[in-house]
Amino acid sequence: QHGDEGFGGQHTREMGGATSTGDNHAQATISCLLSKAEQQIGLKSTATMYEYICGAVGLLDPYSGFLTEGELSDMTSQIEGNFVGLGVELRPQGQRLHVVSVIRGGPAAQAGIVGDDEILEVDGVSTASAGADHVADMLRGPENSTVTLKLLRANGEFATMNIIRKRVEVPSIEAVHMIDPQHGIGFLRITTFQKTTEEELDRALWNLQKQGMRSLILDVRGNPGGLLEASVKVADRFIADGLIVSTRGRNGIENKNFSAHRAGTWPMPLYLLIDGDSASASEILAGAIRDHQRGTLIGANTYGKGSVQGLYNTEVVPSGLRLTVSKFYSPKGTPIAQLGVGPDVKVELEEYSVAKPVIDPQGQEILSPSSVESDRVLQTALDQARAGHLPGGHR
Repeated sequence: QHGDEGFGGQHTREMGGATSTGDNHAQATISCLLSKAEQQIGLKSTATMYEYICGAVGLLDPYSGFLTEGELSDMTSQIEGNFVGLGVELRPQGQRLHVVSVIRGGPAAQAGIVGDDEILEVDGVSTASAGADHVADMLRGPENSTVTLKLLRANGEFATMNIIRKRVEVPSIEAVHMIDPQHGIGFLRITTFQKTTEEELDRALWNLQKQGMRSLILDVRGNPGGLLEASVKVADRFIADGLIVSTRGRNGIENKNFSAHRAGTWPMPLYLLIDGDSASASEILAGAIRDHQRGTLIGANTYGKGSVQGLYNTEVVPSGLRLTVSKFYSPKGTPIAQLGVGPDVKVELEEYSVAKPVIDPQGQEILSPSSVESDRVLQTALDQARAGHLPGGHR
């Protein structure tokens, strides 16, 4: 470790004030660095190059970065809304691998794995010996291949099971139900914006319409964003005409305006739940709803990520780059970066509590009635909808 620090300090002193005079000079400088790293501290040139690229790209801005093969695969799966695997959400805790939740209809759910189970081994490799992150990566594999898990069940029992990896569809919309049938109040939560979100939303809205929906609570709290185009299509479902969002880049190629289309617009009163973890594409939706006074925003100020990133695959190695290409602005031209989108109705929260989805006796995904009672933001929206407030905070 001391040798690494010494090499790094020496390199910084030698190169700190140097200015590249062109591509050839930059390549020569990097080649010299790779050679010295291998000779002086035994670090393979490939590892040094990866570190160099990661550092260089990471300095561009907070949201640009180098993506390893696994990270690129994960991001592509998030965009597409599907992946090959077991369908579990995991949280490494030291040497433990905790199952947070399972995706309905996925291989893990069909095998009987539930939230709060703990994965101890994958194909004979334990989390204690190899580490939770490494064992979690071993869950990946070709479609229709088999993986063997050893579990500590939520009830305290041990179990071993063989599960076949399948392509799992990851929904971006959850808990679609009539949260207050008496007042005709529908509810749905968008967890991310991906290629399937538009189709999922249309299906959800028609489902709620058939059940007598007269107003809608749309929850994007905790939604980190996703595809810009998906958020535009969601906003287009509720805004009849006019600008939804504009993007502005450095060279003009990324300067685009995205506008609404009157066809397919849903006119019901809308209540949008937002918080400090609503970011990026969520803020595009929130900004459009606010500027058009199309609905009432309830909760807390959004995150303030007002930039758009593009994904670029590298040709030499299986990896990629996530690079910022433009910034986006609300219909009135307000920048979102660092400012975020403020609520019409602010709900002060000492403790953060969001209602969780559960499966009711009829097999429908709803919000847990007990958690709804402690969700003050949702309760505020319900009060507003029951009182018959119109969009934009006007009666």
